[in-house]
Amino acid sequence: MSDSSVNFVAHWQIESAENDAKVVEFWKSEGALANDVKADERLRQVILHAEVDGEVAAVSTAVAMTLPRLGQPMYYFRCFIGKKWRASRLVFRVLNRSSEILEAYARENKFPCIGVLLELENARFAEKLQQPIWPTTKFVYIGKSQRNLDLRVRYFKGARLKKPKI
Repeated sequence: MSDSSVNFVAHWQIESAENDAKVVEFWKSEGALANDVKADERLRQVILHAEVDGEVAAVSTAVAMTLPRLGQPMYYFRCFIGKKWRASRLVFRVLNRSSEILEAYARENKFPCIGVLLELENARFAEKLQQPIWPTTKFVYIGKSQRNLDLRVRYFKGARLKKPKI
């Protein structure tokens, strides 16, 4: 898979019935979501989808949340890579492009969130990628989640810590 064969289609804060339909079909064909209600809810969280040679290969989503241990609003990131592309490095390209989209949105909207948060459900990443800072994505290891999964964050350039709400 060459760089030129991947097309990123942004969804974040953009409505497109055609793109939504492509994503839902991809999720269904890959068995990614349990039911239509969940798909409709998740569609509102889509950052982008990646197409390889015209076929949907990956979808990324994010939801704003404040993890108690951080006390700061972050975008909780999820990414689903199609079975056919899991051995490729597509996940890193999707992660970087998604982070760029979220950062641009945050900057334009006075930083509703100050960065992106990952909870690594894929054990392969936690085992193989042991550097505290991933150089190609700039994500930093910050500890373990309540589910004992690696947590990583990438802060947005220009973001500032939010004062706690009392």
